Amino acid sequence: MSRTDRLTHSEIEKYKEAFASDGCFVIPGVVSQQGLVDLHEALAREFDQAMRSGALFDGGGLMSGHLNCFPGAGARFAYDTLQERGIIDLLKDLHPSVQRMPNVGMNFNLPGSHTQHYHIDRPFSREFMIANVAVVDTVIENGAIEVIPGTHKQFYRYTRFVLERRSRDGIRIPLKRGDVLIRSSNVWHRGMTNLTKVPRPMLAMTWEDGGSNDPDPFGAGNGAIRFLPNWFKPTRVGRMRERLFVKVPFTYSALRFARSLVDKTY
Repeated sequence: MSRTDRLTHSEIEKYKEAFASDGCFVIPGVVSQQGLVDLHEALAREFDQAMRSGALFDGGGLMSGHLNCFPGAGARFAYDTLQERGIIDLLKDLHPSVQRMPNVGMNFNLPGSHTQHYHIDRPFSREFMIANVAVVDTVIENGAIEVIPGTHKQFYRYTRFVLERRSRDGIRIPLKRGDVLIRSSNVWHRGMTNLTKVPRPMLAMTWEDGGSNDPDPFGAGNGAIRFLPNWFKPTRVGRMRERLFVKVPFTYSALRFARSLVDKTY
């Protein structure tokens, strides 16, 4: 199927069944290869320039190796393709959170990154939809995401997640450039180590609270690429927490477990 074809009825039904069962599925070969090559080159140039100039923040994911990124106006074509293919309409059928254009971001997985802890992307009761587009071939070596299918069906406190050893059910999802991974924010997952020598970008379009309030979210900040902190704030306390995560990951897990004992929503 070429990337200009709309999803057929049978494909739509297949993906709906996969989402109900697993909370995630992959649509192969959706987005233009050349467009993604151009986007990748632009991201690499901006990152190299930011590193050379010292413009990047201190901490904020640089130690753990996972940054957020705003991909800018150059990524708009990917959303347009999802519209043309009928994938946005499918997302609207899957969940009422898809109301407006998406919030736009990117996971920028740096060489030598550290494996993240399993997590969901928001409290369970505030589920939203996510469409990840593989900007490059995303394989085990450069940090293909790990997910636990089916965990979107019920709420797991972190204590329960650990005691039931749900992490044993994790699977990796390699993607070819242009593939789209659709997933619920409630699917437990984690970013994995990038064992290569180059950063691995992954485009993310998300629909928290219905989507973006900006009529053109790709044009924010004049449509320029920006690198942003991920889990950890670029502050003294944030850098201490990130260093703890990197140096003693078990301690970080223990703190999460302790919090879950007293916080029924965590």
